[in-house]
Amino acid sequence: MIISNLDKAKVLNQALPYIQKYNKKTVVVKYGGNAMLNEKLKEAVISDLILLSFVGINVVLVHGGGPEITDMTKKLNIETKFINGLRYTDEETIDVVQMVLAGKTNKDLVNLIGQNGGNAIGLSGIDSGLIKAKKFSDGENDYGYVGEITDINIQPVMDLLEKGYIPVIATIARGIDNDSKIAANGIGKEYSAVYNINADTAAAEIAIKLKAEKLILLTDVKGLMADLKDEDTLIPVVKISEVDDLKNKGIISGGMIPKVDCCVASINGGVNRTHIIDGRIQHSILIEMLSDEGIGTMFVK
Repeated sequence: MIISNLDKAKVLNQALPYIQKYNKKTVVVKYGGNAMLNEKLKEAVISDLILLSFVGINVVLVHGGGPEITDMTKKLNIETKFINGLRYTDEETIDVVQMVLAGKTNKDLVNLIGQNGGNAIGLSGIDSGLIKAKKFSDGENDYGYVGEITDINIQPVMDLLEKGYIPVIATIARGIDNDSKIAANGIGKEYSAVYNINADTAAAEIAIKLKAEKLILLTDVKGLMADLKDEDTLIPVVKISEVDDLKNKGIISGGMIPKVDCCVASINGGVNRTHIIDGRIQHSILIEMLSDEGIGTMFVK
């Protein structure tokens, strides 16, 4: 499709007030799902982030990497097991999680941003104690090295933003509880274990600490729908006071529950707007940030 110069000018003109509105504000984007696996979608996400950064918006990218972790565990013949939607993370698996998230996945994203003209620096939750955690427990199951966030040291992220970088954050954490102490082989001393952290939760906590203007969760669905099987039933705006009722009606259910809970927690923590948007649509971030129409579901106070 060929777009005329006039249409291009109209698009830029529509974007201008939003660029002005969000200048020097912070947006946290949680990245995962199909948008990480499909190369065209990945390029679109990266170009969106770079453009936002270039027009003066502080961009923080928080990423997971579940499919990549699963691929690596298969190659290493390590069994993959989920309990209530959470990956059971034994000592072998947490080594893979750390290797994949803080290693290949994180550095591939940093490299891609750099190749496309952006400036990014990769971090993990264990760098400077960025994310601290204790062992997660629901009182019934043992999830292994799955962590519950206890604290965020946001200073390293702020330092990078002040210097014009896009922080790219892998969601693993430094353990601070007694359960995280592991005897080091041949040394006799104990050291802190690494915990696997839910990326949505980490993005929400980081957004709260940064007093972000927006938290955007990229997902594999259009947003929150009244009927999961009918995308035409998308609910564009949800007040957080309506969430409990939507849960009781079964509209918010399954894997959408923790995502919505993160949105609600962010709003209650001071984030102005939170969004669940379709990462399968190219340039969905720009559509949400810089157009009148927006995309997905927005959560407001």
